[in-house]
Parts: sequence; structure tokens; C-alpha cells
Amino acid sequence: MTTTDPLVGRLVDGRYQVEGRVAKGGMATVYTARDTRLDRVVALKVMHRNLAEDEAFVTRFIREARSAAGLSHPNVVAVYDQGEDDGVVYLTMEYVQGRTLRQVLQERGRLRQREALEVAERVLAALGAAHRAGLVHRDVKPENVLISDDGRVKVADFGLARAVATSPHTRTTGIILGTVAYLAPEQVEHGTADARSDVYATGILLYEMLVGQVPFRADTPIAVAYKHVHEDVPPPSAAVPVDARVDRLVAYATDRDPQARPADASELLTEVTAVRRDLPEDEPLDLGAPVTSSVDDADNTTLLLSGGSPPEPAATPKRKRRGLVALLLVVVLAALAGFGGWWFGTGRWTTTPDLTGVTTAAARSKAEQVGLKTSTASGYSESVPRGEVASTRPAPGGRILRGGTVALVVSLGPERHAVPTVKGEVLSEAEADLSKSRLSVGDVRYRYSATVARNVVLSSSPEAGRMLKRGTKVDLVVSRGVPPVTVPGVVGMRQAAAVDAIKHAGLVPSVTEAPSKHVPKGEVASQRPDHGAKRARGATVALVVSNGPPLVAVPEVKGLPVAQAKKQLTDAGFTVSVEQIPFGGNKVFQQSRHGKAPYGSAIRIWVF
Repeated sequence: MTTTDPLVGRLVDGRYQVEGRVAKGGMATVYTARDTRLDRVVALKVMHRNLAEDEAFVTRFIREARSAAGLSHPNVVAVYDQGEDDGVVYLTMEYVQGRTLRQVLQERGRLRQREALEVAERVLAALGAAHRAGLVHRDVKPENVLISDDGRVKVADFGLARAVATSPHTRTTGIILGTVAYLAPEQVEHGTADARSDVYATGILLYEMLVGQVPFRADTPIAVAYKHVHEDVPPPSAAVPVDARVDRLVAYATDRDPQARPADASELLTEVTAVRRDLPEDEPLDLGAPVTSSVDDADNTTLLLSGGSPPEPAATPKRKRRGLVALLLVVVLAALAGFGGWWFGTGRWTTTPDLTGVTTAAARSKAEQVGLKTSTASGYSESVPRGEVASTRPAPGGRILRGGTVALVVSLGPERHAVPTVKGEVLSEAEADLSKSRLSVGDVRYRYSATVARNVVLSSSPEAGRMLKRGTKVDLVVSRGVPPVTVPGVVGMRQAAAVDAIKHAGLVPSVTEAPSKHVPKGEVASQRPDHGAKRARGATVALVVSNGPPLVAVPEVKGLPVAQAKKQLTDAGFTVSVEQIPFGGNKVFQQSRHGKAPYGSAIRIWVF
């Protein structure tokens, strides 16, 4: 815990009172916080600023967090909530009181066979649930395996490695390279990961639990990645005494060919469970007792874990006096060590009194009575009156050094913000003003207005000046602009009348002329938009006005029989009249027009 971290003491998103910092990693810092709404302690994972400013990362982070929140399994760290508050992108998770598998391995060196397999079973059970839900962890490592004080094993950070991988910052921060010891060959070569990649990482994790170190080590991450691609994972028995069946498990899980591995975590879990059941029984899983012997001293390690000790040779008479002196010396040293252990262990510590629910002065006085100092910070509270202590760091009942400082978080009362005046602003400005006021935009409805321009706010609900909780949604009514008008139908009208009708409707006519076979000259042949369409006032309506029939070619019918001549002329669009010469025959010897003539005009033919 640190008192210099600016987030400590802050109320995040109007809900999470940050109490202390737990750990800092490559992509996030983890805090303990109290969920003031549900009154429970949670883990608050806050992404580093460079990632929070990356829009692609935040989008993927939200999507992956939602997927992870759908996982419900006793071996999965539950995801409760996700959000953003003034640039603080966070994830709220189940708080697990205990240690990481990394810390356990650092304390104990390595685990016994059955212990390692039992931890692997629980990790695989969590991964199996994720794989069935279509999720891939992508970052299985001891830091993401949590072991509670009561021995429960839980896996954290599902899918977050995928979110980080989308950010260009990962190329410079080394977040992914930091986990290169557990990357499957296909992740190194192609950047792809699926359930088999998690299986490979779990195989590396099992090797590390058994041996006390990862199988591939080198001076650079690139060199380690090369080994994953080009070398087989050695059997754990090459370093420590391990059953041959355990060797085969590790080899099966870490095969360089993904197709040769178990298809997913559930398939590997079946194999691990079968091997663990067939191994000789040993002591129950004890993840709290540290190992003091070296990793290579396998026999002595087993004795220490089981509570025994190496047998001493029988004392001889010559050694009795020397043994008595040694015994007295041991007693004296033990007494000194006991006092030192008390002082440097529990003796230096005391318990934080309950200083909440009283004024700052009263809390300071109460702390001084038990030899503690105080510092103050402030934060909003929905339940504690303004001026009273809402919470302390450490919390009441927590451990604190004698003479240490208790941080008092003094209530500012309920956090409330006034609705800004957004009427008359364009929508983007209104959204920005609401965000500055720690409020958010709710439903946005649009309405036509004859007086207010398009996209300008007409009203808000609640109205301006109302005091609201942080993050409350404010609904807006926004103008669609001037209401549209109905386009009148003017086809068949004379040009002047049609233009007047369009103008009277509040629209602008645009006239072009074109020939028409069927519409008389000067009349409207067509319009766009059509009659009945809705258009904004002032929009243009295109009118096509007939300038008369088009010119078409006149067929030459001289010498043709009269019936055939009439048909050709009629088919071309002309009307035909016939002049019969008395005592003549049945053939055309003259026609009134040649070349081109207006469509529909009359043609006279003479028959002799």
C-alpha cells in the first residue's frame, strides 16, 4: 500500500472507494477498493495511462471484459464491472485474499508431484470453462494464478492479453515479451492463439511447478522464443525425480505441433486427473508452508513438507557435555530470536481502531490515544454526512505499525452535479458540457422545429440546474430542422401554372425542355421528386416541359401498294390521307412530305 498514489482515497466512477495499492504490472495497477453500493471489498485493476489513451485498446478491452464477465466458475476470478472515469479505464474483479502461484514458487522453490497436478487440475478446470464459452486466455502464467488463504485456486485476466495485443504500445513496453516463457510456438511464429495455445502454456506451468524454473531460459526474450519454436520441452525428470507418467503429460501438453496436443483444456484435464489418481498418496495440498531446502535436495524437501526432519545419529557419551552446552546455547538464541521475531513480526504492529462516523477532530483524538498519527483526504459518500470520516486506510481492524499514520477519508457528502444549460447548443457541444459536469447523455429524441436549426438542442430532462448523482443520464430533445413539405403533382399542367404551384409549396422549380411524342408543347411531361414526396422547404423540384413532338424520318412509299404505304407511315407515327386519281390503279405515285417531319403530323399520298 502507498500513500502517494493519487488514486488511493479517490472515489472512482462514483462507486469504488480506493483503499490501497496491491501490485503494479506491465499493463495495469491493482488496488483494493470498497464497492460503496454493495458494501464489499473488490480488486480494482486500472489500466496504465498509455493504454487508456489508445482508442483501439479501450474498445477491445471493453469487449474482452464483457466476455470475461460471462464466465462463472469456482476457479475463475469473477469480473464484476468495467468502466472509465476521467481517463481511468478500470476493471472490477473478485478480491482474492492470498498469494499468486509465482509468490508460492518463490517461497517454496517447487511443488511435489501431486500438489503440482492438483493446481494444474484447477487451472485447467478454469480454462476448460473458458474454452467452452469460446474464450482463449492467451497469458497463462504463475502471476495470473491466485491461491487464496484457504487453498482455493483461481485464474485471472481472461482475454486481457488479446486487448493489449491490439495496442501499438505493446511493441515498446514489452508486455507480451514479458510472458515469452509461456508462449506456444504458433504464437511466436504466426501471432495466433487458440485453446491449444493455453494448453501449451499450462504444460510449461506444470513443468515450472515440478522443477522450480521454466524449461527455456536465455539472455534475451527473442532467444527464448526461438527455443519454443525449435526445441522440445525437456522432461521434468531430467531435473528432479518425477514419475514417467508425469513426464508424458508435460510432453503431450507442450508438443510443438498444435494438432498433436490436447484439443482444449478439458481434454488435458481428463489426462491430468487420471495420472494424479494413479500416483501414490502423499500429504494433502498445503500451499502455505514454505520449503527451506534447495530444489535439488528432493528427499529432504519431502520430509520438510510432511512435517518431519532428517533423523539425527544417536549421541555418544563423549558428546553429552558438548551437547548440553549446545542445548543451552540454542535455548538462549531461541529466546533472543523469539523476542526479535515478536518485535520485527507482530510486536511492531497494532490494530487500526474504528475512526469512521465521527468528525475529523474526534478521529484524530481517538487515534492519538492509541499512539497513532493521522493524515486526511476527502471523498464523496452517499451514506456518511459531510465532515465525518467515511473510511480509513488501513481499514478498521487492519494491521498498522505502532506510531504509524492512519489516512482519514473525510466525507464531502453525496456527490451531486448541476445539469448545465444545453438548450440552444448543437448536440456535440451539449454532450461535451454534460461530460464536463460528470453527467452523461441518455435518450436523444428528434423533433421538427420551424424556428430552431437542425441538430440544435430544444430541451433537456431533467432541466438545467437540477442536482444529480455523478454519471446520471440526461435525456435530450434535438431539432430536426424545419418540417418538410409535400411536393405537389404538376404533370400535365401548363408551364406557368406548374411553376406557380411549386413556388407556393415552398419549393424551388427547375425547368428544362425536351421533345415529347404524347405531351403537347408547353405542358409538364415529368417531375422529380414525384407527387406526394416529402422534402425540406427550399428544396428543388425538377420539371421537364414538352417543347413539342420530335422530328422523325418520313418513310418513302412511292410505288408501294396503298395498303402497305399507309401501314409504313402509320407505324412511323404519322396520320395518312389518301387522294385517289379517277380511273387509277392501286399504287402510290406521290407523297406530300419527305425527309423528316414532326411526330404525329399528317402525310397525304396520291394513288394512281
